Amino acid sequence: MTINKPGVAIMKSISKVDGLQRSYLVTSLVLTLVIFSCAATASADALSLEGQRPNLILIMTDDQGYWDTGATGNNAIDTPNMDRLAEEGMQLERYYAAPVCAPTRAGLMTGRHYLRTGLYNTRFGGDTLGKDEITVAQLLQGGGYRTGLFGKWHLGKYPGYQPQDRGFNEFFGHYHGHIERYEFPDQVHRNGRPVKARGYVSDLFTDAAIDFIDQSLQKSQPFFCSLMFNAPHSPWLLDTSHYGQPDGDKQLSKYLDMGLPIREARIYALIERVDDNVGRLLDHLDREGLAHNTMVVFTSDNGGVSKYWKGGMNGYKSSTYEGGVRAPCFVRWPAQIQPGSRTDSLTSHIDWLPTFCELSGIPSPKDRKIDGKSLVKLLTQNPKAKHHSFVYHTWDRYSPNPDRRWGISDGTWKLLCVVGNQATASEANWRLFNLTEDPGEAKNLKAKHPEIVERLRQEFSEWFDDVTNGITYQPVRIPISPRVDSVSELSPSWAKWKGDHIQYTFDGYDWDTIDHWKKPDESATWRLNVAQSGDYEIKLTYGCRPIDAGGTLRLAVGEHSITHKIQPTATAEQFEDFIVGQLHLNSGESEFIASVISTTGDELMRLNSISLRRLTANSR
Repeated sequence: MTINKPGVAIMKSISKVDGLQRSYLVTSLVLTLVIFSCAATASADALSLEGQRPNLILIMTDDQGYWDTGATGNNAIDTPNMDRLAEEGMQLERYYAAPVCAPTRAGLMTGRHYLRTGLYNTRFGGDTLGKDEITVAQLLQGGGYRTGLFGKWHLGKYPGYQPQDRGFNEFFGHYHGHIERYEFPDQVHRNGRPVKARGYVSDLFTDAAIDFIDQSLQKSQPFFCSLMFNAPHSPWLLDTSHYGQPDGDKQLSKYLDMGLPIREARIYALIERVDDNVGRLLDHLDREGLAHNTMVVFTSDNGGVSKYWKGGMNGYKSSTYEGGVRAPCFVRWPAQIQPGSRTDSLTSHIDWLPTFCELSGIPSPKDRKIDGKSLVKLLTQNPKAKHHSFVYHTWDRYSPNPDRRWGISDGTWKLLCVVGNQATASEANWRLFNLTEDPGEAKNLKAKHPEIVERLRQEFSEWFDDVTNGITYQPVRIPISPRVDSVSELSPSWAKWKGDHIQYTFDGYDWDTIDHWKKPDESATWRLNVAQSGDYEIKLTYGCRPIDAGGTLRLAVGEHSITHKIQPTATAEQFEDFIVGQLHLNSGESEFIASVISTTGDELMRLNSISLRRLTANSR
């Protein structure tokens, strides 16, 4: 095996470009060298399994709690196919995710605690996986696997950060934390392009996964299929179409008739709809003769949001109580895993990269810290083996914080703190629980065991310092494509806004706005990385009440600027596109600034997006 051909090819490409393109290609070269050098040093035993390597399917739901399956003790919910995976494989009873979704997905894809990857949030541009990170999909793809992701990504919306740029041969899904429509979804993309889709979203993602598996089988390639359902995340919608609504109502009525409140009935019905699709996928594996040597992992991305039955657990999604960080996890691999087996060892979402690497004969990257540990021995040989000594939990909405919302457990003892974003955290907020005697975290033992508190807090502090060392947490610079006629969009949540009145309104990502521009010099700033100098057409998408129209906005990048007189729309909540002129952008890093020159009413506008379309191939 040699790295000469891919290395030489990339180096020839690098010699022809500069700027952002060159940085992308350098990253590609580094990744190529890592993958090929890892493959070259793989053990003889692993390489001898080339024809026997298992197919890998990772199924992840969104906001499904540990308690939201029949296999974990919930008698009110129907999840026969999730339960089947537990019965035919192993149930990981102490499996932990991060408190919220994007951090879990970053850790899963990289095998590293998410704070090492530069990702730190679920919005505001903090939900982007660092460009230098290596994903499990890239490793498997480089090792001969065909890779696909169907459903929620939430690790980067801009080119260079999308799934097809991070190791997936095929992607169909969405970039955001949630989508607003479950039927005829309108926020979905395929391999970087916005697309239209007909049908119910959980069915659509499963259809795409099954089609991907069939194509992989046709190509005689082992596959890694990530089926990332967006359910049961809000807005908790069942079928709403002209023809589909009766079926959705029927599934919802089933749980309403059992006495569940409407919110809980919606969540349970959404989970059951996912379960139906899990069953379709499992049946397809059986029909195609793939089940025996396919590892199927089922889990969720964080703690739950349902409240009807919690099995005595404390906390929900976003907290560091067990209910916020424990997730259901069932693993089936008939060729190797004993049916009906269980383990209560501490396991984590960061374990999947080293696990899949070991199964595929591809070593994990050696040039960076991998926090996860392979689960292969635990799954196939010794369910009682000790795995992690500690699990760590932390998340803060705006910036990593070691004091506000955190937790650590050694399996028996757990120390945590959970306070709101506006509250002042102190040691008075700390809680210590004995999980063996008090799994519901009801009895605070901090005063009785100061030595345990000190030991666990010290361990957490050292861990936090390690995973955040040397990292600046801020939105990545938005890449501006060098291709003529390509469009780059600046989203409201990625801006830094300044002024006494100006504010950001979150409403489903694609409908977010920057509002209440009232005084001169109130502004919003986006950080750009321009691949190549050139002229760009600027389009604003905004709403403005007719009575407020007529104010002036200034748009500037460096020494170049244009102004735009704000036009009326039917209402401030109805957005229209306005071509406002051209700006010259120099290559490299820059700031795009939108600022108020004058206003004539109560509000300048509600800005929904700014789009930059490259006009010229020639630089000045």
